[in-house]
Amino acid sequence: MSDAYETRNKINKAALDLFAEKGVEATTTKDIARTAGIAEGTIYRHYVSKDDLVWDLFSTNYVGFAAKLDELAAEHTGLKYKLLVVIRHFCELFDNDPALYRFLLLVQHRNLHRLKQGTRTPVLAIRDLIVEAIGNDEIPKQDVDLGTAFVLGSVMQPTTFNIYGRLTGPMIDRVPAITQAAYQALGGK
Repeated sequence: MSDAYETRNKINKAALDLFAEKGVEATTTKDIARTAGIAEGTIYRHYVSKDDLVWDLFSTNYVGFAAKLDELAAEHTGLKYKLLVVIRHFCELFDNDPALYRFLLLVQHRNLHRLKQGTRTPVLAIRDLIVEAIGNDEIPKQDVDLGTAFVLGSVMQPTTFNIYGRLTGPMIDRVPAITQAAYQALGGK
């Protein structure tokens, strides 16, 4: 592994941790450099600006998360099982990499518009599961975008409650209940 690669990883890790803890606006490049154990100028050898760093972290991880959701869903049949593995992946990310999960949650609204038209996203991955399930008569015909919002809300609101201490413990333990709620919200029986 090259020194440049290791340095970039240090920057990314420090930035994710700080962005999740303090927010993007409150985190300076000085903070990132100090946490990464590098000189502030080193950041600019890898990124044009802090905004470039935020965008790279967001776009790479958000699109990668969507690809993993698609991969997991493709390995299973039936909406309920597909929802189970997809929701499990959300919860595993929350439990295993809380800084990344929080970062994606925090910055998605200010960065989604920057994704190229047609970019595969977690929203589209969930939406396609619903379209497929309607086509297979697994669930009733419905507003697909509203159904997508139901599924995403079923998993993201409990994780948000966990972030703020309203729920405690590993989210992975809640996968069956979240899956059931999402499935029922879509009219699954």
